[in-house]
Amino acid sequence: MTKALRKIVIVGGGSAGWITAAPLARMLCRPGQPDHCEVTLVESAEIGTVGVGEATLPTISFYNQLLGIDEADFLRKTKASFKLGIEFRDWGRVGHQFFHGFGGFGPAMHNRPLWAFWLRLRQQDPNLPSYEEWSTATMMARNHRFMPPQPGEPSPANAFSYAYHFDASLYGAYLRDYALHHGAQRVEGTIVRVETSEQDGFVSALHLSDGRRIEGDLFIDCSGFRALLIDGAMKSPYEDWSRWLPCDRALAVPCARADSMTPYTTSTARSAGWQWRIPLQHRTGNGLVYCSGHLGDDEATDLLLRNLDGEPLDHPRPQRFVTGRRKQAWVKNVVAIGLSSGFLEPLESTSIQLIMDGVSRLTAMLPDRDFAPKLADEFNRQMAYRYESVRDFIILHYKLGERRDSEFWRQCAAMSIPDGLAHQIELFEQTGRVTILEPEGFGEPSWASLYLGLGVMPRRYDPYIDLVDIEQVRRHLWGVRDAIQRAVGRMPTHTEFIAQVVGAQPA
Repeated sequence: MTKALRKIVIVGGGSAGWITAAPLARMLCRPGQPDHCEVTLVESAEIGTVGVGEATLPTISFYNQLLGIDEADFLRKTKASFKLGIEFRDWGRVGHQFFHGFGGFGPAMHNRPLWAFWLRLRQQDPNLPSYEEWSTATMMARNHRFMPPQPGEPSPANAFSYAYHFDASLYGAYLRDYALHHGAQRVEGTIVRVETSEQDGFVSALHLSDGRRIEGDLFIDCSGFRALLIDGAMKSPYEDWSRWLPCDRALAVPCARADSMTPYTTSTARSAGWQWRIPLQHRTGNGLVYCSGHLGDDEATDLLLRNLDGEPLDHPRPQRFVTGRRKQAWVKNVVAIGLSSGFLEPLESTSIQLIMDGVSRLTAMLPDRDFAPKLADEFNRQMAYRYESVRDFIILHYKLGERRDSEFWRQCAAMSIPDGLAHQIELFEQTGRVTILEPEGFGEPSWASLYLGLGVMPRRYDPYIDLVDIEQVRRHLWGVRDAIQRAVGRMPTHTEFIAQVVGAQPA
């Protein structure tokens, strides 16, 4: 007979806290039932949250489906827009741009990816259109079109995935209402002391400034960079990755919305970092991630404000950080999720995804009150691997490319990189093969988009491809390209589609 959890306490609201609370409340809150578990979230209005706008990855749809969230309702209440990928400007070299689209590059041939056949044709014809013209998501984005994949026969019109942009504060409020509706409890208060047991060092209660004492069995740290429990009480060490990812500061500011909502995030490389643009229904989220060793704070503020496409709606909000992760995100009866467990700059929109990864793994390994140590060990192993995989994918953006126009970019080009990533890059350069070290991470089309977009053309390609009739290859590629163009041409614009879904023209 297991000793089921009786009370879970989440420290901190915002996106991380309520993303965590919503599925736990849905799963565990059963008032009046013997297996009822109380889910309580403690947050303080005095403590702000990070973020102006949030961009996500397509896997957010699984989270929404798990909760039974209606997409139209979600779009209305979070002022969301759709995201087909990320446009990268000035990354490989100044004046160059490429697109990381969600989805593949058309149907494979002979169990080989279509972009691999594109490499063969390109050797014969240097004027061959870009490989991006075989990505449905990319062509939709370039034309500002959107329509979700339709049920039915496989076709280029369905060969893509999508994610969302949304207002972070509205998203937190949306999930707060969901969690409270499903039985979670919210406590407003400021934590002044964390009480731990003298016998085993477990957290036993939180003490609030007004004298209240909040007991619990499992404590989840969603307190952001403060890491109130995982660092303050459990003393889990932090692994610094700034030798690979030297950016250590960020500024965020919203501006007035442009006339057209682009169905993609924009990332523009700057002299010592990069700038994001996230379009929402009611405004545009903007920010600058930069290295303070190469760019002063005042210079960064001026750079960001000079490159907005609308009037700023607030003063830029600064944030300092050290890229890295907790060596142990689960210690005793404390689990860190979100910024308290680690930070990776939002270059590939992984912040929300890493929160959801943590919640998913925690629900899969939910402990009883005995807290078997091996559960924590396995959770920590999986989350460490996940963070390292995302880290390496982000390093790829900085390491590759031809920019040498500033000390920052020269430093990035010269830096040593993790051995696993070096192997992945060398394999593609030498053979044209993409190897995936973390199956749950970014897939082969994503790695190929980055390699080719940053200018890495392999010296060889898969020799099997030479065994396929060249005319068959040519007919297949051009047929897929034409089908994508026809499908995209029939789609409504992104702005029109959102208006249809939410029932009114976006504000």
